[in-house]
Amino acid sequence: MTEARPGDLFQPGDIVNNTYRIEAILGRGGTSDVYRARNQISGRPVAIKVLKAEFSGNDDYLLLLTREEEIREIRHDAVVRYSENHRTAEGHVYLLMDYVDGPGLDKLLKQGPMSADQLLVICRRVAEGLQAAHARNIVHRDLSPDNIILRGGDPAQAVIIDFGIAKDTNPGAETIVGNEFAGKYAYAAPEQLAGKTDKRTDLYSLGALLLACFRGKAPDIGKNPMEVIQNKAKPLDLTGVPEPLHGLIARMADPDPDARYQSAAEVLAALEAAGPVSETPPLEDKTVIAPPRRAEPTVPPPLSAAPPPPNRTPAEAAPQDDILAAITGEAAPETGTEEKTLPPPPRAKTSAPARKSSGGLWAALVLVLVLLGAGGAYVSGMLDGLTGPKYPPATPFTLVISQPASGALNVAGFAPDEGMAQTLTQFAEQEGGAADITLASGAIAASWPADVMALVEIVSPLEQWRIAVSDNDVALTGSTVSRATHDAVTAALSAGMPGALTGTPRIDLIPQFLPVSALQPILSQVADCGPLGLAESPATGFAPDDPIVVQGTLSSQVVRNALQQALTAFAAPRPVTIDVTVLNPKLCLVETRLPKAPLGGIEILLGDGDADGAPVADGRFTVGQNPVIDVVLPASMTEGFLFVSIIDIAGNVYHLLPILERPDNAISTLREGKPGTVSVRVAYSEEEARKGGKSGFLRVDDSTLGFSKVIAIHADGPLFTELRPSTESVAGFAQALMDQQRNGNTRIFSLDSRLLETVK
Repeated sequence: MTEARPGDLFQPGDIVNNTYRIEAILGRGGTSDVYRARNQISGRPVAIKVLKAEFSGNDDYLLLLTREEEIREIRHDAVVRYSENHRTAEGHVYLLMDYVDGPGLDKLLKQGPMSADQLLVICRRVAEGLQAAHARNIVHRDLSPDNIILRGGDPAQAVIIDFGIAKDTNPGAETIVGNEFAGKYAYAAPEQLAGKTDKRTDLYSLGALLLACFRGKAPDIGKNPMEVIQNKAKPLDLTGVPEPLHGLIARMADPDPDARYQSAAEVLAALEAAGPVSETPPLEDKTVIAPPRRAEPTVPPPLSAAPPPPNRTPAEAAPQDDILAAITGEAAPETGTEEKTLPPPPRAKTSAPARKSSGGLWAALVLVLVLLGAGGAYVSGMLDGLTGPKYPPATPFTLVISQPASGALNVAGFAPDEGMAQTLTQFAEQEGGAADITLASGAIAASWPADVMALVEIVSPLEQWRIAVSDNDVALTGSTVSRATHDAVTAALSAGMPGALTGTPRIDLIPQFLPVSALQPILSQVADCGPLGLAESPATGFAPDDPIVVQGTLSSQVVRNALQQALTAFAAPRPVTIDVTVLNPKLCLVETRLPKAPLGGIEILLGDGDADGAPVADGRFTVGQNPVIDVVLPASMTEGFLFVSIIDIAGNVYHLLPILERPDNAISTLREGKPGTVSVRVAYSEEEARKGGKSGFLRVDDSTLGFSKVIAIHADGPLFTELRPSTESVAGFAQALMDQQRNGNTRIFSLDSRLLETVK
């Protein structure tokens, strides 16, 4: 079970739409979180998937959640059943679905290998579910161990969950993910990296996850984006996998979609031909991470959190260590055998106004404390066998008191007597909040009311805090921007919780501003196509509401997605925008070899050769158009030499200046004696080039669609020892640039560039 955090939209004990009591958070995703809840009327457990606050007003993401709701039309026991979307009074949008009681394959994967017989049973069950989904032209696109749950631990009762990025392949259907990559890289089919998906994509993912479960570890697909792409083109290593599982995985996960089984029905036919599988009972308790029984606490105690390395604050802990996990789907190796949950990334908050003093509140507890001396045993249920409980029993006996960073205090849960219920209600009203208290009896200590209120008094100076009590166990989280407050609260809790309460608190000291320097390690590690920069770099750092905008170029959508995930997690709650251009590996090879030089103010103009060079402001040319290129020299540029080249999407470099037909590239020659800004044409129209023997473009055709890059270098002498050929490979040009920087004496003043895009 995932540990609750102060910033979660829902907290254990919250009541959603007067019906569903939140019991625990099951998992967090990029756009939504999933909670376990219980219908207060029927008692039935449900799962609630809620869009994160930043997406709840976005029509595209609402459409995505609506499409997921439509998965309810799939009627099969192997596919989780969905209900419908709702919106809370606060504007949070959530989707109701069945709660599947059992371990996920991702949990079992961490515990070690599974048997081939178990996996054949899971394969049959999941293939049946996929067949039902594919029959309605729904492709899952994110089939992975964490999206398959074994109901009751039984492989024969596997259930596919989370159709959050499922793609409707019916004619005219759309998805906001569009043709971009969706899914987890470790289990994604090769064609998925290019945004291509169909029913066979799910079959590849099924084969890959079966192999991972057999091995007891996630696939090793590489340590950087380029290795990921290369390894995805290779067949999976099936050494040691017995038949018939070996043959099934080999066909399902063939890198070539045409060589795979073409449908889930073919997979089921192959399983049928392989013969019956020996009966596989539900997995033993020792291998199952079972969900809590109803009689156990529904508010999980906090898990131990790994501290940052010595002399490093949480904000300084190396965020780049997690980027590979975002790319590959693999977490960094852990020591020990217990599953650990790391603390969330540091969240800087603006300092909150001082809380109102609650000193008068504690006097109201005097009566409660006096009565406890005689009535404590009665409250705790020790005498129920003789007298019967005063109030209906509550198992577990839960109470949640939370103070968000912005918003009113909220109290929800049980109280053992009217005195405490009244005190909690007055406390909530005094703080501008509300209380939802139910009188009940439970397995709590005699000092429980006084202990809980003492804990409230200790944490009340924090800007944000939350107390979740289950019987005598407490999950306490809180945060502050004040070092003094942090130290005072930590000291007060150093000897443990008050009285009979137990639990380990987590009190975070959060920086108000995120330094720009803290982001540089992430940007530097991910940059694979030239340097990445920030649109703005405030001297004091980024405040909690400041947007972070990254600019530059990257080699693939895979890397862009990894950067988005890494920065969003590290810089939360600040909104992150990755405003980069995705090029291709060949363009990026040159990008990394270009000399490090400042901009020189050379303007690169793109025009339409069929319209006398009329400007094409957005730099986009469609099939059939004829581009022309002009460079505009600034008035201050009067000496030196100009070098202009274009690198196209196919990996060819075309040198525009100097060339054999136009060898003189001196600035003085190009100016022709003209002062001020001067425009120089370096790529002519097809007609001009044909007539005058000048360099020019052919018309755009659909064989070379994508980005090309025009570069203009201003230097004090020749860049190379000899004139480069008019056309050469990217590799040859990149090597020449490296040699020039290593051995050349020419000083490079500036480098300007512009992208040219060809589209249909």
